[in-house]
Amino acid sequence: MELRQIRYFVTLAEELHFGRAAAREHIVQSALSQQIQRLERELGVRLLDRSTHHVALTPAGTAFLTEARQILDHVGRAKQTARNAGTSSPTLRVGIIDAGYDSMPQILRELQQRHPDLTIHQIEAGTPEQYRRLADGRLDIGIGRAYLTPPEVASEPIRFDPLGVLLPDDHPFADLDGVPVAALAGEVLLLGEEARTPEFNQFVVELCHAAGFAPTIYEGTVESTRAAADLVLHHRCLLCVPSSFRTSSRPGTVWRPLTEPAIRYPWSLLWHEANASPHVTAVIDSARRLARRLGWLEPGDPHVGSEVGG
Repeated sequence: MELRQIRYFVTLAEELHFGRAAAREHIVQSALSQQIQRLERELGVRLLDRSTHHVALTPAGTAFLTEARQILDHVGRAKQTARNAGTSSPTLRVGIIDAGYDSMPQILRELQQRHPDLTIHQIEAGTPEQYRRLADGRLDIGIGRAYLTPPEVASEPIRFDPLGVLLPDDHPFADLDGVPVAALAGEVLLLGEEARTPEFNQFVVELCHAAGFAPTIYEGTVESTRAAADLVLHHRCLLCVPSSFRTSSRPGTVWRPLTEPAIRYPWSLLWHEANASPHVTAVIDSARRLARRLGWLEPGDPHVGSEVGG
């Protein structure tokens, strides 16, 4: 049994689609299929039920998946331990959702003031990808909404971020101090790529449903919120974003908070529960200090900070 076969199987179990799994592993689909077949022959059991349009785990596959993830997790931590021991300066791999948000950059500036010798690598990845990287040791700490976190991922709320809407500066909403959520019923909203930001998309959709309407979604996606701002500027759609994105929005657009109700988006730090690295602890401590100093977790409006839809 080869380690790559275990990794291929875990990826396929997560995607349940040979094409997407092969793309994630950067191999051709036929090679992925051959490796999975060899793994099944060695184990003497079928791990997957396959049909033309459907892939599903067998009971044996479900049982093997739990152990396979643990194997990859241990291997990832072993690799990082070896790398840390072999480098002259400590390193930290940090996940960020998008370079346009300022929460993690502020936390890292706080961290570097106290640990100037620490080398930090920022890795842009959506929350689902951060979960996978944290689980297999390719990421030390991340940030996102702690929604449906895997059992091995620990989290701590660090910021309740006012949610608002980015719009052209000549839009009628631009003259308002705040935009009632119900007023979005007549607008086209741009959501993020579902594979990257499913937790944020769900948050926005549930917010609209709670206000009594189903949102009209822009048909198309963009790779970053900076690119989304271009669509907003050209009156193609509006973009729901937390206040932490405001300072990097492009000229010609303005941000207005959502009201009735006011809502804050919950950001959390994410890390592997078994990762007791002093540098991960230092990030958490820095984030706590910053949150206290800037009031990131202070209560506000009765609706603020609550989870939409439960």
